[in-house]
Amino acid sequence: MIVPAFDAARTVGAVVRDAREATGAPVIVVDDGSSDATAQVAEAAGARVVRHPRNIGKGAAIRTGLREAARDGHAVALTMDADGQHPGSAARVVLDGSDDPRALVLGVRDLVRDGAPRSNRFGNAVSNFFLSRFAGRTLRDTQCGLRRYPVVETLDLGARAHGFAFEAEVILRALAAGLPLVEVPVTVVYPPATERRTHFRNVRDPTRIVTTVVRTVLELRVRGG
Repeated sequence: MIVPAFDAARTVGAVVRDAREATGAPVIVVDDGSSDATAQVAEAAGARVVRHPRNIGKGAAIRTGLREAARDGHAVALTMDADGQHPGSAARVVLDGSDDPRALVLGVRDLVRDGAPRSNRFGNAVSNFFLSRFAGRTLRDTQCGLRRYPVVETLDLGARAHGFAFEAEVILRALAAGLPLVEVPVTVVYPPATERRTHFRNVRDPTRIVTTVVRTVLELRVRGG
Protein backbone atom coordinates (compact mmCIF):
# COMPACT_ATOMS: atom_id res chain seq x y z
CA MET A 1 0.00 0.00 0.00
CA ILE A 2 1.36 3.42 -1.01
CA VAL A 3 -0.03 6.63 0.45
CA PRO A 4 1.33 9.83 -1.13
CA ALA A 5 0.93 12.56 1.48
CA PHE A 6 1.48 16.29 1.69
CA ASP A 7 0.60 18.22 4.87
CA ALA A 8 -1.82 15.45 5.83
CA ALA A 9 -1.12 15.11 9.56
CA ARG A 10 -4.81 15.58 10.39
CA THR A 11 -5.97 12.55 8.39
CA VAL A 12 -3.05 10.27 7.50
CA GLY A 13 -3.02 8.33 10.78
CA ALA A 14 -6.61 7.14 10.36
CA VAL A 15 -5.94 6.33 6.69
CA VAL A 16 -2.98 4.13 7.58
CA ARG A 17 -4.83 2.29 10.33
CA ASP A 18 -7.93 1.73 8.18
CA ALA A 19 -5.86 0.51 5.22
CA ARG A 20 -3.84 -1.92 7.31
CA GLU A 21 -6.96 -3.34 8.95
CA ALA A 22 -8.87 -3.74 5.67
CA THR A 23 -6.10 -5.16 3.50
CA GLY A 24 -3.49 -6.61 5.84
CA ALA A 25 -0.86 -5.03 3.61
CA PRO A 26 2.16 -3.04 4.81
CA VAL A 27 1.79 0.69 4.23
CA ILE A 28 4.42 3.01 2.78
CA VAL A 29 3.66 6.69 3.27
CA VAL A 30 5.61 8.98 0.95
CA ASP A 31 5.80 12.33 2.72
CA ASP A 32 6.12 14.76 -0.17
CA GLY A 33 7.89 17.63 1.61
CA SER A 34 5.28 18.25 4.29
CA SER A 35 5.70 21.14 6.70
CA ASP A 36 3.53 19.53 9.39
CA ALA A 37 3.77 16.28 11.38
CA THR A 38 2.64 14.00 8.54
CA ALA A 39 5.68 11.72 8.85
CA GLN A 40 5.47 11.35 12.62
CA VAL A 41 1.72 10.66 12.60
CA ALA A 42 2.10 8.08 9.82
CA GLU A 43 4.91 6.27 11.64
CA ALA A 44 2.91 6.22 14.86
CA ALA A 45 0.04 4.58 12.97
CA GLY A 46 2.34 1.80 11.74
CA ALA A 47 3.49 2.99 8.32
CA ARG A 48 6.99 3.03 6.93
CA VAL A 49 7.72 6.59 5.87
CA VAL A 50 9.87 7.77 2.98
CA ARG A 51 10.40 11.53 2.85
CA HIS A 52 11.01 13.95 0.01
CA PRO A 53 13.03 16.97 1.20
CA ARG A 54 10.68 19.26 -0.72
CA ASN A 55 7.27 19.05 -2.33
CA ILE A 56 7.60 17.54 -5.82
CA GLY A 57 4.09 16.34 -6.60
CA LYS A 58 1.75 13.39 -6.30
CA GLY A 59 3.14 11.58 -9.34
CA ALA A 60 6.68 11.80 -8.03
CA ALA A 61 5.50 10.48 -4.66
CA ILE A 62 3.78 7.52 -6.30
CA ARG A 63 6.93 6.69 -8.27
CA THR A 64 8.98 6.78 -5.07
CA GLY A 65 6.48 4.45 -3.44
CA LEU A 66 6.55 2.07 -6.40
CA ARG A 67 10.35 1.92 -6.28
CA GLU A 68 10.16 1.07 -2.57
CA ALA A 69 7.55 -1.61 -3.30
CA ALA A 70 9.78 -3.07 -6.02
CA ARG A 71 12.71 -3.23 -3.59
CA ASP A 72 10.44 -5.03 -1.13
CA GLY A 73 9.54 -7.59 -3.80
CA HIS A 74 5.86 -6.72 -4.22
CA ALA A 75 4.22 -7.57 -7.55
CA VAL A 76 1.34 -5.11 -7.08
CA ALA A 77 0.85 -2.00 -4.98
CA LEU A 78 -2.32 -0.19 -4.03
CA THR A 79 -2.32 3.61 -3.88
CA MET A 80 -4.65 5.47 -1.55
CA ASP A 81 -5.02 9.21 -0.97
CA ALA A 82 -4.05 10.58 2.44
CA ASP A 83 -7.15 12.74 2.92
CA GLY A 84 -9.41 9.98 4.24
CA GLN A 85 -11.82 9.93 1.29
CA HIS A 86 -11.18 6.26 0.47
CA PRO A 87 -12.53 3.83 3.09
CA GLY A 88 -10.60 0.66 3.73
CA SER A 89 -13.48 -1.42 2.36
CA ALA A 90 -13.05 0.30 -1.02
CA ALA A 91 -9.30 -0.37 -0.91
CA ARG A 92 -10.04 -4.06 -0.45
CA VAL A 93 -12.34 -4.02 -3.51
CA VAL A 94 -9.59 -2.53 -5.70
CA LEU A 95 -6.93 -4.85 -4.33
CA ASP A 96 -9.12 -7.83 -5.27
CA GLY A 97 -10.23 -6.25 -8.56
CA SER A 98 -8.34 -8.61 -10.89
CA ASP A 99 -6.65 -11.99 -10.74
CA ASP A 100 -4.04 -10.75 -13.23
CA PRO A 101 -1.03 -9.21 -11.42
CA ARG A 102 -0.20 -7.27 -14.63
CA ALA A 103 -3.55 -5.44 -14.57
CA LEU A 104 -3.88 -1.75 -13.77
CA VAL A 105 -7.00 -1.64 -11.58
CA LEU A 106 -8.82 1.68 -11.34
CA GLY A 107 -11.35 2.58 -8.69
CA VAL A 108 -14.41 4.22 -10.25
CA ARG A 109 -16.32 6.68 -8.09
CA ASP A 110 -19.90 7.86 -8.44
CA LEU A 111 -19.13 11.52 -7.82
CA VAL A 112 -22.74 12.67 -7.93
CA ARG A 113 -24.01 9.95 -5.60
CA ASP A 114 -21.22 10.50 -3.10
CA GLY A 115 -21.55 14.30 -3.06
CA ALA A 116 -18.32 15.38 -4.72
CA PRO A 117 -17.86 19.15 -5.08
CA ARG A 118 -18.78 20.55 -8.48
CA SER A 119 -15.14 21.50 -9.12
CA ASN A 120 -14.05 17.87 -8.62
CA ARG A 121 -16.69 16.65 -11.05
CA PHE A 122 -15.59 19.20 -13.63
CA GLY A 123 -11.89 18.35 -13.41
CA ASN A 124 -12.56 14.63 -13.61
CA ALA A 125 -14.93 15.08 -16.56
CA VAL A 126 -12.26 16.99 -18.50
CA SER A 127 -9.70 14.27 -17.84
CA ASN A 128 -12.17 11.49 -18.69
CA PHE A 129 -13.14 13.13 -21.99
CA PHE A 130 -9.61 13.58 -23.30
CA LEU A 131 -8.28 10.24 -22.12
CA SER A 132 -11.26 8.33 -23.49
CA ARG A 133 -10.89 10.10 -26.83
CA PHE A 134 -7.20 9.29 -27.17
CA ALA A 135 -7.42 5.83 -25.63
CA GLY A 136 -10.18 4.75 -27.99
CA ARG A 137 -12.32 3.42 -25.16
CA THR A 138 -14.57 4.88 -22.49
CA LEU A 139 -12.78 5.56 -19.22
CA ARG A 140 -15.12 6.34 -16.36
CA ASP A 141 -12.82 7.75 -13.68
CA THR A 142 -9.29 8.72 -14.66
CA GLN A 143 -8.40 10.70 -11.54
CA CYS A 144 -9.37 8.40 -8.69
CA GLY A 145 -6.39 7.98 -6.38
CA LEU A 146 -7.48 4.50 -5.34
CA ARG A 147 -5.68 2.18 -7.76
CA ARG A 148 -3.76 -1.06 -7.97
CA TYR A 149 -0.55 -0.81 -9.96
CA PRO A 150 1.56 -3.68 -11.30
CA VAL A 151 4.81 -2.50 -9.74
CA VAL A 152 7.59 -3.40 -12.18
CA GLU A 153 5.41 -2.94 -15.26
CA THR A 154 4.35 0.55 -14.17
CA LEU A 155 7.91 1.65 -13.49
CA ASP A 156 8.91 0.33 -16.90
CA LEU A 157 6.29 2.55 -18.60
CA GLY A 158 8.51 5.58 -18.05
CA ALA A 159 5.74 8.01 -17.03
CA ARG A 160 7.33 11.39 -16.31
CA ALA A 161 4.61 13.68 -14.91
CA HIS A 162 5.28 14.80 -11.35
CA GLY A 163 1.82 15.99 -10.30
CA PHE A 164 -1.77 14.82 -10.71
CA ALA A 165 -1.20 14.30 -14.45
CA PHE A 166 0.84 11.18 -13.63
CA GLU A 167 -2.36 9.21 -13.10
CA ALA A 168 -3.63 10.13 -16.56
CA GLU A 169 -0.27 9.50 -18.24
CA VAL A 170 0.03 6.03 -16.73
CA ILE A 171 -3.34 4.99 -18.17
CA LEU A 172 -2.31 5.88 -21.72
CA ARG A 173 1.10 4.26 -21.43
CA ALA A 174 -0.36 1.13 -19.85
CA LEU A 175 -2.89 0.71 -22.66
CA ALA A 176 -0.19 1.31 -25.28
CA ALA A 177 1.97 -1.34 -23.61
CA GLY A 178 -0.86 -3.85 -23.72
CA LEU A 179 -1.42 -4.03 -19.97
CA PRO A 180 -4.94 -5.07 -18.94
CA LEU A 181 -7.01 -2.21 -17.50
CA VAL A 182 -9.81 -3.06 -15.09
CA GLU A 183 -12.35 -0.64 -13.62
CA VAL A 184 -14.18 -1.46 -10.37
CA PRO A 185 -16.86 0.67 -8.64
CA VAL A 186 -15.89 2.12 -5.26
CA THR A 187 -17.39 4.40 -2.67
CA VAL A 188 -15.76 7.63 -1.55
CA VAL A 189 -16.40 9.82 1.47
CA TYR A 190 -16.45 13.60 1.15
CA PRO A 191 -16.38 15.59 4.39
CA PRO A 192 -18.50 18.72 4.88
CA ALA A 193 -17.34 21.68 2.78
CA THR A 194 -15.87 23.44 5.82
CA GLU A 195 -13.56 20.46 6.49
CA ARG A 196 -12.42 19.76 2.94
CA ARG A 197 -8.81 20.30 1.96
CA THR A 198 -7.37 19.58 -1.45
CA HIS A 199 -4.15 20.34 -3.27
CA PHE A 200 -5.88 19.97 -6.65
CA ARG A 201 -6.16 23.32 -8.44
CA ASN A 202 -9.31 23.48 -10.54
CA VAL A 203 -7.82 25.32 -13.54
CA ARG A 204 -4.10 24.62 -13.36
CA ASP A 205 -4.24 20.87 -12.82
CA PRO A 206 -6.84 19.97 -15.50
CA THR A 207 -4.77 22.07 -17.92
CA ARG A 208 -1.62 20.15 -16.99
CA ILE A 209 -3.46 16.86 -17.35
CA VAL A 210 -4.64 17.73 -20.86
CA THR A 211 -1.15 18.93 -21.82
CA THR A 212 0.38 15.71 -20.52
CA VAL A 213 -2.20 13.59 -22.34
CA VAL A 214 -1.50 15.32 -25.66
CA ARG A 215 2.28 15.06 -25.19
CA THR A 216 2.05 11.39 -24.28
CA VAL A 217 -0.19 10.55 -27.23
CA LEU A 218 2.17 12.28 -29.66
CA GLU A 219 5.16 10.50 -28.15
CA LEU A 220 3.48 7.10 -28.34
CA ARG A 221 2.40 7.67 -31.94
CA VAL A 222 5.91 8.65 -32.96
CA ARG A 223 7.36 5.64 -31.19
CA GLY A 224 4.79 3.36 -32.82
CA GLY A 225 5.45 4.81 -36.25
